[in-house]
Amino acid sequence: MGKTHLAHAIGNEVRMRFPDKTILYVTSDSFTNQFIQALKNNAINDFANFYQMIDVLIVDDIHFLSNKQKTQDIFFQIFNQLHQGGKQIILTSDRPPKDLDGMEERLISRFKWGLSADLQSPDLETRIAIMEAKMGEEGIEIPSNVVEYICYNIQNNIRELEGVLVSLVAQSSLNQREIDIDLAKEVIKNFVSQINKEITLDFIQKLVAGHFNVQVEKLQGKTRKRSIVIARQLSMYLAKNLTDKSLKAIGDMFGGRDHSTVIYSCKTVQDLMETDVVFKDTVSELEKKIKMSLNEK
Repeated sequence: MGKTHLAHAIGNEVRMRFPDKTILYVTSDSFTNQFIQALKNNAINDFANFYQMIDVLIVDDIHFLSNKQKTQDIFFQIFNQLHQGGKQIILTSDRPPKDLDGMEERLISRFKWGLSADLQSPDLETRIAIMEAKMGEEGIEIPSNVVEYICYNIQNNIRELEGVLVSLVAQSSLNQREIDIDLAKEVIKNFVSQINKEITLDFIQKLVAGHFNVQVEKLQGKTRKRSIVIARQLSMYLAKNLTDKSLKAIGDMFGGRDHSTVIYSCKTVQDLMETDVVFKDTVSELEKKIKMSLNEK
């Protein structure tokens, strides 16, 4: 999610704005190892005093202190001293304070004192921008459709995105192959365990429901609320155009509607696409997402 990158960025920004401040970035593993060495050398007071002199303490991956009782004890003391001295403490973790198992309650309570910022997975446009930036840094050129395909399928981890890029270039160079969709599919298989997807009615319903922020059950139900009707009709349209299911099978999947309803829905969507540019773009985007999610064998 880039929390380490963000932690460094915060430290660099503070250093630039307040050059007289003492700033320390440390991983929880390094903190633990330093503490162990202090124990061996009977230098706990020196260890604690060093940390209590810091103006801005940034501890990365604080969750790795879980179940380390003595390390938590000393960190609790340091935390209190810094907090009482009006110093700044910045912590990163892969989960919120309430979900930190193996952590003392008194520490969790203090972690909750501060602002918690949840880092979400980057959206498609951001992933594409990140990958294009990496390509620019490395002087790599990849067709835009391949970039889009990779970014559609690698959604959660930026390191995986970078790994795919490195592997793609390596495979292209070693095997003297052009970088195209087929090569991208082969490379991505090593990063995503289940990328092959069949275009099913269930998949279409979930995708459309997610886009319109409605429940799948609503698409299958009888509600006539306009936003849900549009989502339902669009789902039928995509099902008819992108699957080999019969009109009856499609109707059955949408609450037992007959084939004439499916035909009417498809006609309605086509008419809307001719008169509403925004709606047409929405349909195109959903079609692209469905197609790009595929990885044919």
